[in-house]
Amino acid sequence: MPSDSPPTSVPVVAVVGRPNVGKSTLVNRILGSRQAVVEGTPGVTRDRVAYDAIWNGRAFTLVDTGGWEPAAEKTESLAARVAGQARVAVDAADAVLFVVDATVGVTDADAAVAAVLRRAGKPVVVAANKIDDAKAEPEVAALWALGLGEPVPVSALHGRNSGDLLDVVLDALPDAPKETDDAEGGPRRVALLGRPNVGKSSLLNKLAGHQRAIVDPVAGTTRDPVDELVELGGTTWRFVDTAGIRRRFRENQGADYYAALRTAGALDRAEVAVVLVDASEPLTEQDLRIVSMVIEAGRALVIAYNKWDLVDEERQRYLEREIDRQLHTARWAPRVNISAVTGRHIDRLVPALEKALAGWETRVPTGRLNAWLTGLVAATPPPVRGGRQPKILFATQAGVRPPHFVLFASGFLEAAYRRFVERRLREEFGFEGSPVQVSVRVRAKRESRPGRRPATRGQRRR
Repeated sequence: MPSDSPPTSVPVVAVVGRPNVGKSTLVNRILGSRQAVVEGTPGVTRDRVAYDAIWNGRAFTLVDTGGWEPAAEKTESLAARVAGQARVAVDAADAVLFVVDATVGVTDADAAVAAVLRRAGKPVVVAANKIDDAKAEPEVAALWALGLGEPVPVSALHGRNSGDLLDVVLDALPDAPKETDDAEGGPRRVALLGRPNVGKSSLLNKLAGHQRAIVDPVAGTTRDPVDELVELGGTTWRFVDTAGIRRRFRENQGADYYAALRTAGALDRAEVAVVLVDASEPLTEQDLRIVSMVIEAGRALVIAYNKWDLVDEERQRYLEREIDRQLHTARWAPRVNISAVTGRHIDRLVPALEKALAGWETRVPTGRLNAWLTGLVAATPPPVRGGRQPKILFATQAGVRPPHFVLFASGFLEAAYRRFVERRLREEFGFEGSPVQVSVRVRAKRESRPGRRPATRGQRRR
């Protein structure tokens, strides 16, 4: 899982270079899977994103960065903030993998990055990328002019010499421990979800206390999940900022498609999701779809109404109506009204998260569950279906995270009745902040034994 704060015992390698030289492609090649977003247009990666990697039994953290253009750092543009994230990655790294397009040669931007790296005093390995065959290897010689040592020819796209490159990188690192199984437990994992430009990155930065994620008025700035360990309320949490979900998966294209996949992956790895909604605007279909996505994933849920500092009394009244009318499927989710920019009511986030996680992990004793169910069925029996009324024999809680209940019945139970049982379960046992799953298992009809005639009426009486 991406991690911004890896254990101190694991060395860190920052992958840097100007835009579109193949950094993310090389990262994917090293990881052995397509985890970093790759597209033919420059500037797809923007934040620094960390991945756990291993080569020859040695573990290290690989940090992918956006295209670094030192000339842009003097401006206030998005490119300047991307470059700033790359510089931060270099400062935090034990070694730097400097990726250069060998087919182009040394550009002014490459020379400027090399000058910064020489001053940083970190071990640097130059990856001469896009050397797809032996015929192109003479072009590597020009990269000696960077003054960073011998360039290593590699093809990130085809994997040529990638093993040799990793050997050189690991030689430049301090000793790394052998790969071990992930420790159980750890900080609770919180995914920040929402449509583009609702303030997810601003919230992460406010929680972290520094510019961890790039923020820009242009929607869709975040492409990769960006995570940070944050201490709140005396507890360490792992918050993950995700790409804004623009539309349905099948309607996404290019970088948006892969960003959406990574957002879904971040949700799968999370325990609780904070869905941010722009309180200053009407609820949209996309807001509702994201809430439904969290419920379907079975994760605990907190809904944060951001930009509350922009909401007047009239908008508050309209918002309450919208919530009652449109968010009826998630009335059980804790709500917090916050401002990621000013920090207003940020302190209310932790109690809401704790409440949602507690509901997510609640288990009801079987005896108490069935005593309650007996009274419920006696007062409101299941509706008649096909001329017969199904009987609920007993129930059990099959699991937690989220709570899952199985009703054993003599016949099929209508969906409306299952929803009725879910509502009453919440009224009795809570589960605030968590989806609740109710399924039915119909008892199979008994079959007479082969070769044995059914008993007559007289025999049954005896």
